[in-house]
Amino acid sequence: MRAIPDNYRQVLTAEQIQIRVQEMADIISRELMGESPLFVGVLKGAFVFLADLVRAMSVPVEIDFAQISSYGDETRSSGRIKVMKDISTPIAGRHVVVVEDIIDTGRTLHHYLNELKQRNPASLRLAALINKPERQEFTPRVDYLGFTIPKGFLVGYGLDHAGMWRDLPGVYEVIDG
Repeated sequence: MRAIPDNYRQVLTAEQIQIRVQEMADIISRELMGESPLFVGVLKGAFVFLADLVRAMSVPVEIDFAQISSYGDETRSSGRIKVMKDISTPIAGRHVVVVEDIIDTGRTLHHYLNELKQRNPASLRLAALINKPERQEFTPRVDYLGFTIPKGFLVGYGLDHAGMWRDLPGVYEVIDG
């Protein structure tokens, strides 16, 4: 494993994450027993969490992906939501679980969940690895939550900084210098 920068403080270990992901999968599997839910991974950050979550499920699942942005080429949200890649699976009458890595401002997720509701799914649930209330403008109802981390810039386990550090098995807070 590569070296972790000195200014990265671990906040979640790989073991803590795996234990919680299994617990979440068990709950979702019980609630959706007898169904074949559609899991929608929000790219790019949720891909690691989604992969571990669906492998831990005890019911058959289908997977699709969406990519939504409110940032464009900026480092701060523009406030305009753009669906860069939408799911291709029809969801009318389906049980849908949207899988997100982190709820930060909540703006983009709020917009996309409202859009999905218009497509008449049988149910629409949200699974999030991390809820970070520090900057939230919208607080969506999270049906399955891994962890709450009050604040900080986080990387690892799918979360990135300029496209890097998604591959770290734990979650780290980047501490300013």
